[in-house]
Amino acid sequence: MPPKMPLLDHPLSEWPSLLSGDRTVPAYRARQVAQWIFRQNVSEWERMKNLPGDDRRRWSDRWDLSLPIVRDEKRSRDGTRKLLLELSGGALIESVLIPRDDRATLCVSSQVGCGIGCRFCRTAEMGLVRNLSVSEILGQVRVANRLLAEAPVRDMSKETDPTPFLSRVNHLVFMGMGEPLANFDHLVRSLAVLTSPEGFGLSSRRITVSTSGLAGRIRDLGTSGIAVNLAVSLSAPTEELRENLMPISRHHPIRSILSACRAYPLRNRQRITFEYVLLGGVNDGEGQARELARLLAPFRSKVNLIPFNPYPGSPYHRPDKDRVRRFQEILQAKGVTATLRTTRGEDILGACGQLALSPSPALTMESSTWKTIDFSTPV
Repeated sequence: MPPKMPLLDHPLSEWPSLLSGDRTVPAYRARQVAQWIFRQNVSEWERMKNLPGDDRRRWSDRWDLSLPIVRDEKRSRDGTRKLLLELSGGALIESVLIPRDDRATLCVSSQVGCGIGCRFCRTAEMGLVRNLSVSEILGQVRVANRLLAEAPVRDMSKETDPTPFLSRVNHLVFMGMGEPLANFDHLVRSLAVLTSPEGFGLSSRRITVSTSGLAGRIRDLGTSGIAVNLAVSLSAPTEELRENLMPISRHHPIRSILSACRAYPLRNRQRITFEYVLLGGVNDGEGQARELARLLAPFRSKVNLIPFNPYPGSPYHRPDKDRVRRFQEILQAKGVTATLRTTRGEDILGACGQLALSPSPALTMESSTWKTIDFSTPV
């Protein structure tokens, strides 16, 4: 018998013909299958009780619906959950589930490791192992929804202001492991399923793709027809400093990135976000704030300031609060909208820039000390 193929690696438009095979199957069967997978969190053919038994057995022999294996789940004081997921072949990735007010945001990985090499990001220490497939990207959302159905989360950062329990992912940020635009084809195909009414049905307004600045791919994303939010990691106002912090800038200089951003289509009230990781004594000076404001003045944008999240072995440190506040005030005085990102999940190394498994790109479960957890009951 040939090996099973992941059904979710194929576009939804192909499902009717794929499920028919050499038989005639009504087109609505594909929609029923999608409903079970994306809305009911089902990953077992035998549980799709409104489908003919013969079809279920035939599809089960050919099409794989399995989820990544949840190897561990770490929980932060603020309600954030960091998931360690094992993929086919034993590769490991991390996803982070962040509850905030009425939002359940999943921080999704797009690659095993990352090849961009940002000096202030822990994932860079892994190197790039491989791209994730479409089914592996979507699998992170499926796993999170299944876990949330069993154990809803709530924002625990506001002790005096109770927040609702959240039982389904309603926002996505491609800010986990990897450079999303370096896995462009699989990213766009995943976005199509995430935003399709027959898929997860998420609004594109609730999805953000973050990039280190692959200028050509920013343009490609803008013409893809999927109007997601764009966030660009800038983290320096000058080419020289950015090349030192983010070597990718040698191939994609700031001027090329900003040119691509100018061409990115924006809806009414939509803005590009420029992310700026503040490193104490490196890029957090008053002059650098003024230079950044000058650089971004022509844009319909906002700056998201991210005080550095420390991790073992990093040479950088977080600026003190007064220095961060002064940087923000200078931007705002120059007419640039600047927000300060609240750190979430820092106590479990789940905050921005902290995701990584090992300096070794070959890490698999054989070299990991994480423990397996199972779903307690079918959902």
